[in-house]
Amino acid sequence: MSRANQGATQGAPAKRKPKRAPAGPTQRQLRVAEEIRHLLSAIFLRGEFRDPALSDIQVTVTEVRISPDLKNATAFVTRLGRSDVDLIVPALTRAVPYLRSELAKGMRLRIVPGLSFQPDTALEYAMHVEDLLHRPDVLRDLKSD
Repeated sequence: MSRANQGATQGAPAKRKPKRAPAGPTQRQLRVAEEIRHLLSAIFLRGEFRDPALSDIQVTVTEVRISPDLKNATAFVTRLGRSDVDLIVPALTRAVPYLRSELAKGMRLRIVPGLSFQPDTALEYAMHVEDLLHRPDVLRDLKSD
């Protein structure tokens, strides 16, 4: 019997690690995502875009989520006080090469993640829930308990 097999018993199943539920993002993911959010906000504040669809717009980056391998990032954007953020997402997608080059100047990563943009609908959803909770029939049901 070889040394590698001395401790193993014949026919015994190998011990397996129990599978864990997927955890949230790591500290590194959170740190990199927050750095990307700050840099994108600064770029949008400067407003140095060649695309006429992006000139004179104010975009707020509410959140950035990054993949575990730090190669892809999704930025959630909104325009405060306006609901036409869906119209500027294609223009932001066209500006991704410029935005990645600007991120490369401000980040200390070897590889700058790919960017994609999504409209942030969390505020509209919260306002919808708030409206539902203030409806007379819902208030009546809440007070009857």
